[in-house]
Amino acid sequence: MDPASAALPGTDLTAYLQRYPREITFGDEDPAVVFDRYHAPGFVLHNDGIPLRREQLLAHVASGRKRAAEIRTTVHDVATDGDVVAARYVLTAVMRKGAVIETEIFMFGRLAADGRLREMTQLTRA
Repeated sequence: MDPASAALPGTDLTAYLQRYPREITFGDEDPAVVFDRYHAPGFVLHNDGIPLRREQLLAHVASGRKRAAEIRTTVHDVATDGDVVAARYVLTAVMRKGAVIETEIFMFGRLAADGRLREMTQLTRA
C-alpha cells in the first residue's frame, strides 16, 4: 500500500480502525512498516491499564499472524476534536482452530501533527 493513500487516524478514524488490523495481520508488508505508518515515534498504547510500546505490540502481531484466520472491525461510534480521537468498536478475530474472539473496545487517543496516533488508551471487554 502506498503510504500516501493510507487512511491515517487523523484523516479517517473509521477507515484506520477497519484497515489497520487487517493490514498488520494479513498484509504482505513487514508489520513494523505498517505499524510506523499509522503510529508516531514513541507511541504507547495503554490497554486496560497496561502500557504497551512498539516492540511489545509487534510481538503480539507476530502471534496473531500465526493464529488468526480472519479479523473484522465493526465501528459503532467515532468522535474527533482537534488532536483528540475516541471510538467504540468491536474487533472480531476468527482463529485458525475455529474459536471466535469478540472484543468490545473503547478507545481514546491523541494525534501527532502528521495525523498518526501518538498515544492511545483502550478499555476492553469480551
